[in-house]
Amino acid sequence: MTSNEIREAFLKFFESKGHTRVASSSLIPGDDPTLLFTNAGMNQFKDCFLGLDKRAYTRAASSQKCVRAGGKHNDLENVGYTARHHTFFEMLGNFSFGDYFKQDAIRFAWEFLTSPSWLGLPKEKLWVTVYATDDEAYGIWQNEVGVPAERIIRIGDNKGAKYASDNFWAMGDTGPCGPCTEIFYDHGADIWGGPPGSPEEDGDRYIEIWNNVFMQFNRTSDGVLHPLPAPSVDTGMGLERISAVMQHVHANYEIDLFQHIIKAAMAVTGCADNDNKSLRVIADHIRSCSFLIADGVTPSNEGRGYVLRRIIRRAIRHGYMLGCKDTFFYKLVPALVEQMGSAYPELKEGQSRIERALKLEEEQFARTLEQGMKLLDQAIAALKGEQLPGDVVFKLYDTYGFPVDLTNDIARERKLTLDMAGYETCMEEQRNRARAASNFDVDYNKALKVDAATEFSGYEKLQDSGKVVALLKDGAEVDALNAGDEGIVVLDHTPFYAESGGQVGDKGVLHGSAGHFEVIDTIKIGNAHGHKGTASAPIAKGDSLRAEVDHIARARTALNHSATHLMHAALRQVLGTHVTQKGSLVDPGRLRFDFSHNEPVSAQQIAEIEGLVNDQIRANHAVQTQLMAPQDAVKAGAMALFGEKYGDSVRVLSMGEFSKELCGGTHVSRTGDIGVFKILSESGIAAGVRRIEAVTGDEALMVFQRYEATLNSVLKHLKVTEDKLQPRLNALEQERKALEKEIELLKGQAAAGKADQLLGNAKAFGDAKVLIAEIDGLDAKTLRETVERLRDKLGNSAVLIATKDGDKVSFVAAVAKTVSGKLPAGELVGFVAGKLGGRGGGKPEMAQGGATDVAGLAAALTAAQDFVAGKLA
Repeated sequence: MTSNEIREAFLKFFESKGHTRVASSSLIPGDDPTLLFTNAGMNQFKDCFLGLDKRAYTRAASSQKCVRAGGKHNDLENVGYTARHHTFFEMLGNFSFGDYFKQDAIRFAWEFLTSPSWLGLPKEKLWVTVYATDDEAYGIWQNEVGVPAERIIRIGDNKGAKYASDNFWAMGDTGPCGPCTEIFYDHGADIWGGPPGSPEEDGDRYIEIWNNVFMQFNRTSDGVLHPLPAPSVDTGMGLERISAVMQHVHANYEIDLFQHIIKAAMAVTGCADNDNKSLRVIADHIRSCSFLIADGVTPSNEGRGYVLRRIIRRAIRHGYMLGCKDTFFYKLVPALVEQMGSAYPELKEGQSRIERALKLEEEQFARTLEQGMKLLDQAIAALKGEQLPGDVVFKLYDTYGFPVDLTNDIARERKLTLDMAGYETCMEEQRNRARAASNFDVDYNKALKVDAATEFSGYEKLQDSGKVVALLKDGAEVDALNAGDEGIVVLDHTPFYAESGGQVGDKGVLHGSAGHFEVIDTIKIGNAHGHKGTASAPIAKGDSLRAEVDHIARARTALNHSATHLMHAALRQVLGTHVTQKGSLVDPGRLRFDFSHNEPVSAQQIAEIEGLVNDQIRANHAVQTQLMAPQDAVKAGAMALFGEKYGDSVRVLSMGEFSKELCGGTHVSRTGDIGVFKILSESGIAAGVRRIEAVTGDEALMVFQRYEATLNSVLKHLKVTEDKLQPRLNALEQERKALEKEIELLKGQAAAGKADQLLGNAKAFGDAKVLIAEIDGLDAKTLRETVERLRDKLGNSAVLIATKDGDKVSFVAAVAKTVSGKLPAGELVGFVAGKLGGRGGGKPEMAQGGATDVAGLAAALTAAQDFVAGKLA
């Protein structure tokens, strides 16, 4: 069976068992700050297990794309060197939300694996493990399924603490948890390794292929396990692992999914060795990189973008190791799309964007290598011994992506060695930082929870009556709030919109018989809307309140939200369909929209975007909404927005033929209500991510009025009319440039005069003359010119001049070719930089450096005289 056939068979099997087929969620977890990437099939169902979300189904099956390349779950360094580690993999899973439990979960797994109608694996090849005290699961395997006792292994707390076991799963230190049962496949006696729980369990003979997790407890912060009212099931089976079993190969890289890409990698790199580990790395990495970019991640220096950049550069380094010096990585995208595009249409839809992003990153990396070489030259010039420090080796690797073996080659050419112990120390510190950054320390039991639901009426009205069904104070549910208490009120009905999809929550007032509750924000708590604010009088559960939204703030927010949709469509029309939303904020004052794009938006493009949006505003289209299934909405051309979670039914919002998006926010009735749209700023916030801020309605009008007032003030000050303004500004610019040239000339003449006075201070060392001095007030250009002129006048000489500018010191050395053999300019600058705690380096005949130790400059220059004497003696 091909991997695609196995995936489809799994989903069809569970559909036949009453499961709803659920599409893979994005690799960017929706509204989950505890995860860097989606790393398991259960991620998208987490709220279902926590009881915070109810679906139309209680049984689900999915093939979830996953990435483990950063934070707690990080397989990056093992990829390519083991048979089964990947940065990207697919997790097949079936889930029960309070429906079936252990018996059915075990029976389903066994039937799918062993039935001739499905995978038909030999039963005698399968072993199972259970948690040591889970007699129920043990009994099902032995008495109902018929697995012999010698192939059922109990695994206890083998990780150093209570419930810390390979067969006890937990969402975190607190929250849902429970025992699990794993299924292992025996590859045969010709492969080294022992069964799970044995001293040889790390071998490759017995491979875990499926894990069934039985969530039956809720663990509180005191470590106590409380039975869940509705036990659930979460399972996972790696597609790559089961494909290796079904295709009778030992390593995952030998399955069809990888072999197709490896052959393409061989073609673009010129490597003829099919088993080369670098090819495996490249084949794995093109999968994770392409899927991450398809889901909206762009290479950057922080967060998810930084992990993506590391993976791309690791692939490029392995291409370099294969002798591939040209851009090649992006050329593998078509092979990946051919293999997986039918199962994941986002690859096909984003193919050109993925290729562009990878090619751009490869080209940027080439330039980064040049910058890294400069750092390496400077570090070698400042070196006092014959070993390159470990922190320099690490910085070259971490910041500039230099392979350590490349650094070692360069060092060897210069008769240097690497401090690998220091490098490993830096690497371990980085790993510790990564682990600390990924330890979110979330107590799921402390998250806001209410066992209630709110019916939202805010699409139709801004006032409504509702009954208090829950009250929270300091995060805990209470029966009443007193006057002056800050808390959260939950109503069974409300017109207040809860913060979601970038739109801020509504403000307003809840009126009661004894007083009111001032609402400063509205948030979602599971299926409920929580009104945050302060009570002016006591409020108790069961009270009836009249909810009144701040209609002015709501109206202004609606203008900005509707304009955001129009601008999104305009951006895609002007810049290209690669534009996708990366985040947004919509409030009464303005809108902010982050989107994927690799270069600044030009003034002409800004004007074109503004024009398109204002054209749609003047067209006064009716804003229409329609409820439909998510898949039907996407088929109809609706765009899903980044970071949104969508349920079984979605709201499709259309503005004429120009814009159609999935959105649960509040909007205007007609586009003409927006009035006018004005972009305030456009900027870059990360590599490949731009941000636009804009205003609408009254705010936009005030912007135009401020612009007009500023223009009038400038016209008055320059004493010109509007038609004469640009010529006048051009003339002023020419005057400024002429004055700057004159200043530069005068500064050069003054510096030359000072410098010539120093010629007599040059000291003779053998047949060479050396001048080391300080001249203050020189800019970088004048400093270099001065040093070169003094060297030329002195002839066979070495000159170093330093200058102070506030709290900074700069110094440049120029050495005649006849002297540079004994006294390279880079060494002289490196010595002074070392004395001042700064940095410096360069070539034998010219070098420069800088520092901030202004007070130590005189002593450093004096010491430099002795350094020179030792070199030229």
